[in-house]
Amino acid sequence: MKKFLLAALLFVLATALVACGNKDESKPKDSKDIKIGATAGPYSDMLNKAIIPQLEKKGYKVKTVEFSDYVQPNKALDSGDIDANLFQHSIYLQNFNEQNKMNLAGLINVPTAPMGFFAKDFKSIDDIKDGAKVAIANDPSNAARTLLALQEQGLIKIDPNIEELKASEKDVVENPKNLVFQPIEAAGLPRAIESADLVGVPGNFALAAGLKLQDALFLENMPDKFRNVIAVKEENKDSQLAKDILEIVKSEEFEKTIDEEFKGFGKPDWMK
Repeated sequence: MKKFLLAALLFVLATALVACGNKDESKPKDSKDIKIGATAGPYSDMLNKAIIPQLEKKGYKVKTVEFSDYVQPNKALDSGDIDANLFQHSIYLQNFNEQNKMNLAGLINVPTAPMGFFAKDFKSIDDIKDGAKVAIANDPSNAARTLLALQEQGLIKIDPNIEELKASEKDVVENPKNLVFQPIEAAGLPRAIESADLVGVPGNFALAAGLKLQDALFLENMPDKFRNVIAVKEENKDSQLAKDILEIVKSEEFEKTIDEEFKGFGKPDWMK
């Protein structure tokens, strides 16, 4: 009986200690100790130079968490490991929500580097040879974005009956130069310039790799739907943090930093 009582007491104590530990580790809903995720490069720079300094003035203690792909930042946001992220456009966010059954919401568009198309051996679009290998992002939204940019340059034609933002290689109905598409992970596109004939590199990965957008063979004509958004969980869309981020991004100080530090970034319509 004594052994049984001792074992029961130890179990109760252990359970209480675990409960206390979990309680201590949980972050209060109104905590100003936050984490914001971004892909390494220009958008983590944008956080650190244009957004976080103003958040700190409002009393926040902010840690930037850098990611190297387009999947983990949303998984971390959904799980609560980070409080917001900056790396994706609204179309990608919408598709990611649908495919992964998540409820993440875009707060506001920010200035964004356009996709650049780089080539080692071509000096103009007319130089692109028959059968050229074209490396494109393998995620659906950026693949469609790449194909639209190629269509704008007259290199291909997409089936007009297909929703543009869902276009893939199989929807290319005219390909006069017989371009061969090579889908790869977006983060690996800058390295593909050495092996492919033409590479469509999203602006953030181009800048992070040390590429200059002005060196691109051509740049995409970027609509707002392809400009990056700051995202939070849907349930936190009206939180104080969300309100503070909106106030900061709409401030004159934010735009001044963009003009000084992020030259060449296209501004969303609301800033023009």
